[in-house]
Amino acid sequence: MEFGVQFFPDVKPEQKSAREYFRESLVIAEEAEKLGFTHLRMVEHYFHYYGGYSPNPMLFLAAAAQRTSRMRLITGAVLPIFNHPLKLAGEIGMLDAISDGRLDVGFARAFLPHEFRRFGISPNESNARYREGIEQIDLLLREENVTHHGQFHRIESTTSLPRPTQLPRPKFYVAALHTPETFEFAGRMGYSVMAIPMAGGKMHDLLGRYRAAWVAAGHPGDGEVMLAFHMFCHRDGKRAREIARAPLEGYLHSVVDAAGEWTGGYSSADYPGYDKVIAKLGAETIETMTASGAAWIGTPAEIADTIGTLTATFGRFEHASLQINFNTLPREAALDSLRLFGTEVLPRFGRVI
Repeated sequence: MEFGVQFFPDVKPEQKSAREYFRESLVIAEEAEKLGFTHLRMVEHYFHYYGGYSPNPMLFLAAAAQRTSRMRLITGAVLPIFNHPLKLAGEIGMLDAISDGRLDVGFARAFLPHEFRRFGISPNESNARYREGIEQIDLLLREENVTHHGQFHRIESTTSLPRPTQLPRPKFYVAALHTPETFEFAGRMGYSVMAIPMAGGKMHDLLGRYRAAWVAAGHPGDGEVMLAFHMFCHRDGKRAREIARAPLEGYLHSVVDAAGEWTGGYSSADYPGYDKVIAKLGAETIETMTASGAAWIGTPAEIADTIGTLTATFGRFEHASLQINFNTLPREAALDSLRLFGTEVLPRFGRVI
């Protein structure tokens, strides 16, 4: 298993400025590479304190590319629904060059009602826009003189520049949550998958569907899976939970606040069951998150036990992507946690760079 770090700003300006957040995150990125973590990734969201500091993850990754030399840089994830494929393809080629071919590109559909409303796009177009966007970006990166007439965007005889440094293009990940068809789509297309283990024991079945679809489509191997977790490591397990409680539960509050319209009557055929997903998040606590393995909070030994249990429950996953400085967790506490995990947990399970 490989371990990386994930950055997801979910703080209000009065809690932490964007300047402070990004300075802190770049220091964490540098330290993570020294410890042997293999990737870093950044989200794309807008307008709300849940993720809104990062409307363009590639800007952060370009900065991180100058502070690191070996880690993979991953968009976690860009949103084709809010971006023209010609623009995304060009930015991907540019960042792949700046990072000397260290970019992996994750795509997601978006799920926050306020973003759809403010961009003037219907959530009922989400899946169609998402798949068309990925298809067009893939063509633009792989081929020159591309013509593609989609439902939403028409491309005429266009060669995207810069051309990718990695050939034929950077690796693609797609985000999946709890819908079996999404996991099957990723496997069928030969894309790596990034997921959040909210589905509990169902994750074993979902990952099985993904790998089966991958093999059935004739791709080499059986796929590649990245799961995301909150992590706080401390030598005193009780103290770990005391320190992490407010930031972790603050993070849960922020996502429910940003996505709460799903539980208030907002609906879309492209998002079946999202009222239940958000309601479930609203009921989570640090105790339920650690019990399910969605959050790794505790001593190195406790976290190691959690990892062992998850691999037995979910099956194999190749990457764990860890949120280190979530919500208002202080920078020094996050760095101490990273170092303790990196020296005492990562060597037991991980391949380091």
